[in-house]
Amino acid sequence: MNNSNDGYHVAIVGATGMVGQEFIKVLLQRKFPMASLQLYASDRSAGRKVYAGHQEMVVKETAADSFDNVDIALFSAGSEISKHFAPMAAKAGALVIDNSAAWRMDTRVPLVVPEVNKEDIKKHKGIIANPNCSTIQMVVALNPLHKVNPIKRVTVATYQSVSGTGIAAVEELTKQAKVILDGGNVVPHVYSHQIAFNLLPEIDVFLENGYTKEEWKMVEETRKIMHSESIAISATCVRVPVFISHSEAMQVEFTDYMSPEEARSILSKAPGVKVLDDPNVSLYPQPWLTAGTDDVYVGRIRSDASYLNGLVMWVVADNIRKGAALNAVQIAEEAAGNGWVKIQNNNK
Repeated sequence: MNNSNDGYHVAIVGATGMVGQEFIKVLLQRKFPMASLQLYASDRSAGRKVYAGHQEMVVKETAADSFDNVDIALFSAGSEISKHFAPMAAKAGALVIDNSAAWRMDTRVPLVVPEVNKEDIKKHKGIIANPNCSTIQMVVALNPLHKVNPIKRVTVATYQSVSGTGIAAVEELTKQAKVILDGGNVVPHVYSHQIAFNLLPEIDVFLENGYTKEEWKMVEETRKIMHSESIAISATCVRVPVFISHSEAMQVEFTDYMSPEEARSILSKAPGVKVLDDPNVSLYPQPWLTAGTDDVYVGRIRSDASYLNGLVMWVVADNIRKGAALNAVQIAEEAAGNGWVKIQNNNK
């Protein structure tokens, strides 16, 4: 895609996946200034045709020279691909925004949610990490409250949709539901157990401490993004038979008392947050309602009956959009708008 001589030369690695496809959609919807767009994937997906707006484009195989004259490279192709190609892209002069876990806890790499720590973008040395989807929506909801009343402890249980695993998991949920409703038996392939009409408290691998890797990501990433190593965090992450959007039940302990009314007031003014909270009319965030939207939705805000300085809340967001593609494009927008991305000579 060649739009004009103005704007940035953008490349997407992993363009055929769910997040890669969402990258294209978000870039076009937000009118990100692009001089050109190049699409890359593995050798298995190379040659496939995808649409960017109304234009059909051929996906190319990712190679060492794919990033010549690229200003911004959006990666969504897994950790191993990112470890291999992201340094090449950065060395070629591109700003890499990587959606995998490869660089998130690297002390040299900023881990960014623009609503929380956009100033960290300028510290980049060629690579910026996009956080885990479940972490992103949690910190967007927590940070506005934390700035007013420092958070001491968070206990969170997540209810994560199958799209977080990819298109194969979405297809498996669809097939399993049909088979079971027809009275048949299923054999799981993507997950360890049947996902249709079931819940799986296992996301990513189990660690020696008994937590899963997904749960531990939420602990470490939240502290890094919010610049607060002192916050105590415990997470239980559960895969649920929902197609799009992750939900989270959070218990939050503050330094001082905070009323539900004050929390609603703070969150209603916070960037990227929408409060849906009226139990009288059963108004609260739901996965189907948030799918395809940009915001992080918060509801069921109430005092925690187990300790004085606590609140309980329910947080829902589209994991493919805000939890991945949108957050990455927002990083690119901030970098571009503040002059934190190098423009190649071919843009002049």
